[in-house]
Amino acid sequence: MDLKNLTALVTVADTGSVTRAAERLHLVQPSVTRQIRALEAEVGVPLFDRTPHGMRLTTAGERLVERARRALGELDKARAEIQPDPDRIAGIVTLGLLASTADLIAEPLVSAIARVHPGIRLRLLSAYSGHLQQWLDDGDVDLSLLYNTAPTATVHVRPLLRERLWALAPASDGLRPDVPIGFAEVGRHRLVMPATGHGLRALIDDASARSSVQLDVVAETDSMDVQKQLVLAGHGWTILPGIGATGGTKGLSAAPIHSPDIWRELVLGRSRTGRTPAAVETVARVLTRQMRLAVRRGQWPSAEAAAPSS
Repeated sequence: MDLKNLTALVTVADTGSVTRAAERLHLVQPSVTRQIRALEAEVGVPLFDRTPHGMRLTTAGERLVERARRALGELDKARAEIQPDPDRIAGIVTLGLLASTADLIAEPLVSAIARVHPGIRLRLLSAYSGHLQQWLDDGDVDLSLLYNTAPTATVHVRPLLRERLWALAPASDGLRPDVPIGFAEVGRHRLVMPATGHGLRALIDDASARSSVQLDVVAETDSMDVQKQLVLAGHGWTILPGIGATGGTKGLSAAPIHSPDIWRELVLGRSRTGRTPAAVETVARVLTRQMRLAVRRGQWPSAEAAAPSS
């Protein structure tokens, strides 16, 4: 398949319009149209439905776009890694960050990489652990922060730290970071919870079962920001990792939970398959160092760094 045609396919899928795709690719509209038609003729099926509201991918188009993105991404990485100076570490590294960690980790990591290894280009994606693990399995990210994840035949994990879960409440309820609150007391309040199937929800449900505390769940969401908004609006309390609970939202108060303590373990995951480029290994080292530094500086509430691996 022609790479220009694949690029046109992905760009039209992203923009929803041949006209906007042509503008982004600095081509005339008929040229993009010809590229899409040539690709459809090659695969033998329509890739887009032409609608009054724009170009909408067919089922076949969705499948091809997914593969095309990966192929084009791998070529971008190869171009970035091939340098005239063999001693210079270079390449594109796609890193998955847990949504709760992005605010603390992203900027220091980008700054450190730019300062020491300017040949490395970072792509940062933020999501919840389940999504990140799927992206890692699919090859869409090179490295990813995950939590409570064991190594598998395809994924290697390196423990980085563990952190306690905290209760988050309106400021008027007076929770304090230096005064832990019992899980039974948290359970006396209505709760906005992570959605069923979310990794945090599994930890909370396990604590509920172990302590025989029945939880009054009034809403569920897969968004940490929505959890905080609902608490601010008075719909109840919520439970988040310490780094998420103390993330500077005004009008809220927070305290670590005890009896039982609820911990999540953060690990760095990478694929066991294929060669690991030097740029990926470098980003893994710098990220690990940045996270340990955040713990030592007290920037990561109630976190404990894992022992360095030998």
